[in-house]
Amino acid sequence: MKFLATPVAFSILLFSTLAEARTWKQASSGKEVEAELLKIEGGKVHLKLPNGSIGQVDILSLSLEDQEYIASVEKASAASTSGGDDWPAFRGPNADGISPDENLLDSWPSEGPDKLWVYENAGMGYSGFSVVGGKLFTQGTRDGEVTVVCVDTETGKEVWATGYAEDDQQGYNTGWGHGPRSTPTFSDGMIFVLGPKGTIACLNAETGKEEWSKNLVEDFGGQAGGWGFSASPLVDGPHLVVAPGGKDAGIVCLDKTNGSVVWEASDVKPGKAEYATIVIAEINGTKQYIRLFEKELVGVAAEDGELLWSSSWDGKTAVIPTPIVDGNEIYITSGYGVGCKLVEIGPDNEASDVWVNKDMKNHHGGVVKVGDYLYGFSDGAGLICQDWKTGEMVWNEKGQFTTKGAVHVAGGNLYALNEGDGTLILAEASPEGFKEKGRLQLEPQSPNRNPKGKIWTHPLVVGGKLYLRDQEYIVCYDVSAE
Repeated sequence: MKFLATPVAFSILLFSTLAEARTWKQASSGKEVEAELLKIEGGKVHLKLPNGSIGQVDILSLSLEDQEYIASVEKASAASTSGGDDWPAFRGPNADGISPDENLLDSWPSEGPDKLWVYENAGMGYSGFSVVGGKLFTQGTRDGEVTVVCVDTETGKEVWATGYAEDDQQGYNTGWGHGPRSTPTFSDGMIFVLGPKGTIACLNAETGKEEWSKNLVEDFGGQAGGWGFSASPLVDGPHLVVAPGGKDAGIVCLDKTNGSVVWEASDVKPGKAEYATIVIAEINGTKQYIRLFEKELVGVAAEDGELLWSSSWDGKTAVIPTPIVDGNEIYITSGYGVGCKLVEIGPDNEASDVWVNKDMKNHHGGVVKVGDYLYGFSDGAGLICQDWKTGEMVWNEKGQFTTKGAVHVAGGNLYALNEGDGTLILAEASPEGFKEKGRLQLEPQSPNRNPKGKIWTHPLVVGGKLYLRDQEYIVCYDVSAE
């Protein structure tokens, strides 16, 4: 195994368990070496050999087992240092939409929680938030450019803003508002973003400097849905995984440090990319990436993109919500009258339906699983609770402010945002029934929002703060119990 010369003086990564020695294996030659992990940085691991010498190794040159170990270390490092303050990607580090926060207000006064700050220049669009190290990252269209914005979470002041793609409002449907829909993803000091016309870019999280970019249409023959590319990028260790759709390779895996192709899933040819975000799972001992397209749910091997299994889906118009994985079961739903189902992957990698119904017809506000129950807005039924095991609706609440919107869970409570007027309801996440604990109305709201557009950015609670957005306005509230 080849080690590159490197200075001895560099910081040890985050926690002491990294000092334990383990056996590392080079993928191409099979050569093994015993070494201690000191640091992960810039797509390389810094290792200390038994003789005391220190070297660097490209993560992508190591075995898949080593790469998975590195990914687990990065995840554990983030969890151990965040103190509940980090949310690096859409739906969070576990892709479940559940905040790590615990010490939160369990009910609100009649006037709602205190407002801390308002940021007024996020640009037009529906992009959500990533929050890492006291910085909030989102994106919007400013002056005809898709722009990544970094905001200080304590002050609400802009740290930097970088335009990375043109938004001429052509080539995708802007009848409900233009701008990006995808949420930035943070990893290893970098921000990964996807614009509505297919530009995917990597930026330095400290400075906003663009490191590299590609285009899902031009480089991979991708095909956007009618409302443009909207899924959020998935980062898994050294890899960046995205879904261009199209007829060449519906899913591609890139080296996150430079955008080079690791593999293309050429057996996945879904046509339109649609809008759901890829999630990671391990089923039958195989690490895999799961993606919902308009007509099928698929799982591909994380190692090489091989299609492992698929399940048909009768989606139409727009298929948006991210799948939820629990063990070898996957829950999917979409709106426009389609419904939902639970899929089980058997030991032979055969996909079968556990149940199928129309109790949950989630348009685009997402669904969250707490214990054995699902919570989300269903078209026509309002806010509902659904049994994971049977698919039966346990309760629904269709009031003035619980008709349609997005959900998030923090501190055992639902944060249910009404898309129509921006009212957010705090309610208990319980199968026992709907119990409201407080409410607020987002203020200010954008006077520039398309008349057909609504408040579609998902709410987020992290680090004791609640973040809401309406186009150019980001509003931060204090929901901490401290």
